[in-house]
Amino acid sequence: MTDDIDTFEEKPADPRPTDPRPADPWSALRRHTAARIALGRSGDGLPTRHLLDFQLAHARARDAVHFAFDPEAIAASLPPGLAAVTVRSRAPDRATYLQHPDLGRRLDPEDLPLLRRGEYDVAFVLADGLSARAVHDHAASLLLATLDLLPGWRAAPVVLARQARVALGDEIAAALGAASVVMLIGERPGLSAADSLGAYLTFGPRPGLQNADRNCVSNIRPDGLAIPPAARKLAFLLAEARRLKLSGVGLKDDVPADLLAPPDP
Repeated sequence: MTDDIDTFEEKPADPRPTDPRPADPWSALRRHTAARIALGRSGDGLPTRHLLDFQLAHARARDAVHFAFDPEAIAASLPPGLAAVTVRSRAPDRATYLQHPDLGRRLDPEDLPLLRRGEYDVAFVLADGLSARAVHDHAASLLLATLDLLPGWRAAPVVLARQARVALGDEIAAALGAASVVMLIGERPGLSAADSLGAYLTFGPRPGLQNADRNCVSNIRPDGLAIPPAARKLAFLLAEARRLKLSGVGLKDDVPADLLAPPDP
């Protein structure tokens, strides 16, 4: 009788894959974007991990919209020699601001005397917009980095604006007599970025201008456009706007690529 061990024959490996589902061709692209792609499925819904991530991102976006704007804290982060003044739009509170965007574009008449007219090349307005978190985190750093690239420019006192929309910067700059204005404002939060800062540039600012009259540098944040290249791009556009005496669709974004490249290590 032959022993069982002697008669054992090793079977070939099972050629069938352990997971019969095909590999998701989108999964390799996820490392290139924070957008929600290639999340997979669990039955008819999302996998629990991605569902919880989505709910967390939504909560952060809502928090950013309602984050309390603190102009005193922002003013304290500015260098001692940089004056600042705080103004309000005609939206008296957050609820009104969200329901009536037009009020956020107009200056509260009571604050108009706070804006002293002068011979200014540029005015910077730091405004809460739809993400005061973004303004608190990035606006002062971007302002200082941009000013460093504008030697000889006469800058107006920094204006901190509550319940503000982009167009409010035009009325503020017109009252100051500034030749151009840069509105640094919190952008509408998305589900992958609740701290995104936008910089809107207008040459010859005055009430009634349209969005086509402005240039925008957007998505300024650590995971988007970093502060140093954003400042270089903004300074370039300001110089071009002053040279050509225009902004908006007539001012092309021809920033040299090497100006935005990170410095050599």
